[in-house]
Amino acid sequence: MMRRRFDLTDFEWAVIEPLLPNNSRGVPRVDDRRVINGILWRFRTGSPWADVPERYGPHTTCYNRFVRWRRAGVWDHLLTAISSAFDGDIQMIDSSCVRVHQHGATGKKGGANRSMGRSRGGLTTKIHALVDADGLPIDLRLSEGQHADCRYAEDLLTRLHAGTTLLADRGYDTNAIRATATQAKAFANIPAKRNRKKTFAFSSFLYRYRNLVERFFNRIKEARGIATRYDKRADNYLAAIKLFSVRLWLKRYESTA
Repeated sequence: MMRRRFDLTDFEWAVIEPLLPNNSRGVPRVDDRRVINGILWRFRTGSPWADVPERYGPHTTCYNRFVRWRRAGVWDHLLTAISSAFDGDIQMIDSSCVRVHQHGATGKKGGANRSMGRSRGGLTTKIHALVDADGLPIDLRLSEGQHADCRYAEDLLTRLHAGTTLLADRGYDTNAIRATATQAKAFANIPAKRNRKKTFAFSSFLYRYRNLVERFFNRIKEARGIATRYDKRADNYLAAIKLFSVRLWLKRYESTA
């Protein structure tokens, strides 16, 4: 099959193929590479699943494989395995809001796996990300759009290493986050809020590198299905973000290979 513009390269496929499930029983699975390319096409374009081109096989196969592997933790495993070599000298944390499309907001109100909330931008979802010194994603979370950033920081900071410098904006200036960094023997390079009476060591030079986490959000939102949320379920949407995060890592590996 001829490779299309946004399909997996041979290098990318060689890296992720050994990480995919290989214990299928009964009828052999449809070509995994073709199906993943169909999944990538859907989120890259923001199109409905039913519009996935026939060259990727039945759209129901692409959707069912995406959901089944999300339930089995395959997309989580891919990101964890491929990001295991992250540069821990500097880590950055931040969040970004995305608008929820009306098609994604039609599920049951108050139901599970929503992560949708009202903010100044309307119905939104917030992506929380921890990235490494190169701006590559290490861990991700979702929340309702109006929730404060600091509420989700501690879960993301479980991967802080001793000697790491943590960069974050004033929204993360809390005693709990600073204590978490201290316990991990890391340095929290966070500007103090203006109403703080206590002062903290802060390097404005290092803080300039925080733009790398903002660049991550810009890169991930090149996929229209990420820049706007069309999925009713938060776990499906988060799985898509992780899949495209894996591609960012693969592109970095391929560029240095």
